[in-house]
Amino acid sequence: MCNCHPEESTPQSIFKLWRPDDKEQPTPSQPGSTELYRPDIFETIEAKIKELDAELRELSLDIHAHPELGYEEYHAHDVYTAFMEKHGFEVTKQFHLPTAWKATFSHGSGGRTIGVNSEMDALKGIGHACGHNLIGISGVAVACAIKAALESHNISGKVVLLGTPAEEGGSGKVVLLEKGAYEGMDACLMCHPAPGPIGSVSLTSCLALQRLTVEYKGHTAHAALSPWEGKNALDAAVLGYNNISALRQQLRPTHRVHGIFEGKDWVPNIIPDYAKFICYVRAPTRKEMLETLNRVTPCFEAAALATGCEVKITQEGTTFDLRQNKALGGEVANIILNKYGSIDYEWGIKSASTDFGNVTYALPSLHPGFAIPTIVDGGNHTPGFTKSAATIEAHYACLDISKPLASTGVRVLIDDAFFANVQKTFKEDEKERGPL
Repeated sequence: MCNCHPEESTPQSIFKLWRPDDKEQPTPSQPGSTELYRPDIFETIEAKIKELDAELRELSLDIHAHPELGYEEYHAHDVYTAFMEKHGFEVTKQFHLPTAWKATFSHGSGGRTIGVNSEMDALKGIGHACGHNLIGISGVAVACAIKAALESHNISGKVVLLGTPAEEGGSGKVVLLEKGAYEGMDACLMCHPAPGPIGSVSLTSCLALQRLTVEYKGHTAHAALSPWEGKNALDAAVLGYNNISALRQQLRPTHRVHGIFEGKDWVPNIIPDYAKFICYVRAPTRKEMLETLNRVTPCFEAAALATGCEVKITQEGTTFDLRQNKALGGEVANIILNKYGSIDYEWGIKSASTDFGNVTYALPSLHPGFAIPTIVDGGNHTPGFTKSAATIEAHYACLDISKPLASTGVRVLIDDAFFANVQKTFKEDEKERGPL
């Protein structure tokens, strides 16, 4: 559910927004367990997030009002680290990367470690059109709520919150993963906003992604006086694009290939000697994506051969599909179904991509989506979603998913049988997905 304030205005939405004063509550998509694990701990988590409500709202709007591109999140870095220091965390600034950070809290002796992620970057020209201000404060809420539970219930363990830059095209988590930022974590949690029926939490996967930069080099010539002296790099790029268009008929409908042209010093009467095609190849799993990549690459090579140009194909970054840990997902689903709304496998970010996918391949992890009110055709990466990400309704939907995430994180720390099941399902998934 979305515990919205009745006096706040609601954006036009294609979905009905449930309010706490509504007589009819949302119906869960399936029955939950009759009991929650450690309701006393869950009450502590709810109370802590309620206590932080106003501070988290202020933090979210501050980040939303200061959008920063990937690896340039200096304002967000400073604001988040100051917030976490204020709330009793040990903070490491510029953690492996100039705008990344780590906030750690330990209690007792020994115990396991739960990881949490806060994203920070925005999109060029349209600001926080993917709701990273909400993802950021959710990480903060989860970490602070787990800290409160450790202290109040004298639990031994550690929570580590990472501020992760450049999710939008920069693969910040992949870089941090390679640098060892996730070492020592027993599991990792985060969430992501998207359109969908309000009160719904999605446990979908996402598409694996390979970014390509394809550069063609030719030879300039006067386009009218002596075009035969030239080798047209733009023609090569266009031909590569058209080759992919012809290939699409033979690709599965769940696969995606898309891109844009770039060039320099282009004028109509000079044959271009340089053109760039930036291309994304996506598929539901890493294995399928690599298979499609092997079919796309010859499209670019054939274009170079046909035009007499040289071609350079550079793989800029690979992100994997989300491998949602079934044990972690089952715990979150049980809490959502009992307390807040419904679980689905249709909304979320299943046709988008995220660098958190690589984290899910490395350790047991969960990345649920949560629905926020949106206008028609105002989904992620649109100006409409930028506005939606700042609404009070989106704020409370964010807090509602943060509570079960925090509770699940605490259960990882204290319930040996549950954690054994988390590890078991992770190993089973490793066998299913195949070797990296």
